[in-house]
Amino acid sequence: MDLTSALLDWYDRHARVLPWRLPPGSPDRPDPYRVWLAEVMLQQTTVAAVRPRWERFVARWPDIGSLADAPDAAVMEEWAGLGYYARARNLLACARAVAAVGEFPRTEAELRRLPGLGAYTAASVAAIAFGEPAAVVDGNVERVIARLDDLDEPLPAARRTIRDRVAQLVPADRPGDFAQAMMDLGATICTPRRPACGLCPWRDACLSRRHGTELSRPVKPPRRTVPEREGVVYVGRRDDGGWLLETRPADRMLGGMPGFPGSAWDRGETEAPPPVPGPWEELPARARHGFTHFALVLRVRVARLSRDTVIPETLFVGELRPESLPTVMRRVWDVARTAPQLADPLSGAPAD
Repeated sequence: MDLTSALLDWYDRHARVLPWRLPPGSPDRPDPYRVWLAEVMLQQTTVAAVRPRWERFVARWPDIGSLADAPDAAVMEEWAGLGYYARARNLLACARAVAAVGEFPRTEAELRRLPGLGAYTAASVAAIAFGEPAAVVDGNVERVIARLDDLDEPLPAARRTIRDRVAQLVPADRPGDFAQAMMDLGATICTPRRPACGLCPWRDACLSRRHGTELSRPVKPPRRTVPEREGVVYVGRRDDGGWLLETRPADRMLGGMPGFPGSAWDRGETEAPPPVPGPWEELPARARHGFTHFALVLRVRVARLSRDTVIPETLFVGELRPESLPTVMRRVWDVARTAPQLADPLSGAPAD
């Protein structure tokens, strides 16, 4: 069975329609900027979440030059809610590096030298945008290949085997379509819990289907215990309606993002004095958020601040737009928003 031909035939009929893609078999090349932006956004994020955000990004910054010229704060704000905020900082660094030379590199090896482009992103841009027969391997592809060959070697040790297998299958004439076909197969057919094996173009060749092991492939390492960290955050509203905010330092988690001041919880600091004098009160509820390597529990303290409160240079008083906050700070806002101290100073209604 010619696995590559079978997959591409299936893709020609069932490819997902996505705004950053060209139709299967198109003789044209997609815009590398659009491909790169989509692939960066799709890391650890679903297509459903990425699609509207990608469209907003492209509408606001339609090419690499306009993104390179964008203020850091504007890009970080637009990224809010997509998570993994180091990606946004790398996005800007990469855009500026590409704009400085005038165009994207065209090979996987050259793309790897750009800021923030790991093996997956470099391979996907090289294959999809430039037609290089690169082996594109993400979590979906790992699952598909582990099931196809019924690999009992656990991840991450099996990744070299999987990558070599993908490299054997990549066609020289349609590497971009092959890469996207593999992504679609893993996302829509060879899903983690309920694979639709009867619809799979590789069903007859799939060893795990034959052996009944598809739900146990790929083999994952034992789940490790995620440590818990604690911290404190201060949500203050001034009598004139302004909110006490910070722009997080570039060398900290969520660097460059807006948020509420508090302890350095990303560095293990559980307590911090109030950022400004005020009648601070701790709320009974906690804000909770899970990061990749730890779970965070934040105590939330609120206060109504007078207009003559002296604001340190590291902070500012401004308009609060919850949608511009990173997810952990929106969790803080969900806890704080109904506190009487934060009610609208004109209407007395809870903050929205």
